[in-house]
Amino acid sequence: MAGLPLKLIVGLGNPGREYARTRHNAGWWFVDELAARSHRNWSRDAREHTELARIDIAGTQLWLLKPTAFMNRSGPPVAAVANFHRIEPGEILVVHDDIDLPPGVARLKQGGGHGGHNGLRDVIAHLGADFWRLRLGVGHPGSSDLVLDAVLDRPTKAEQQAIDGAMARALEIMPELLHSGAQKTMLSLHSRDADDPA
Repeated sequence: MAGLPLKLIVGLGNPGREYARTRHNAGWWFVDELAARSHRNWSRDAREHTELARIDIAGTQLWLLKPTAFMNRSGPPVAAVANFHRIEPGEILVVHDDIDLPPGVARLKQGGGHGGHNGLRDVIAHLGADFWRLRLGVGHPGSSDLVLDAVLDRPTKAEQQAIDGAMARALEIMPELLHSGAQKTMLSLHSRDADDPA
């Protein structure tokens, strides 16, 4: 089975120390961990609002990207990097927080809508919807009126432990994703969530 031909992994988040540990920055946490595991530093381009790192996962060279514009302006930095390196949407994985999944759950999918996520909304506006997504559950506050405050707040200790567990499982399956493809990897990741939701 052919692997997924990823060339770019994008983590969505907001810049600034005040947002660093908030739920909305789960995508940044993921790519930061990928960079750290590869012992790579980020290269910042203030003009393009990007931080980039080049990593190797199981013999595959990939770019990591953190758009450093605010969440609702994520699209232009992603499009600029993709266009410069001639990367197609199907070769991009966008990692983001998802309020519709509970903490401790990670889901992989391709395409679809933005689900009210402003970062996804802007990336879709600039790239189309055919890129891959890794959705990291952060939980729903119970009312749509509370969503904005919730995603810009820190998880509880228990929620953070659950999110970290889901991220760890997602990080473990990255080599499998690149070498065995999305279908097998989705089954592996989603079954691990079912076995160990926390």
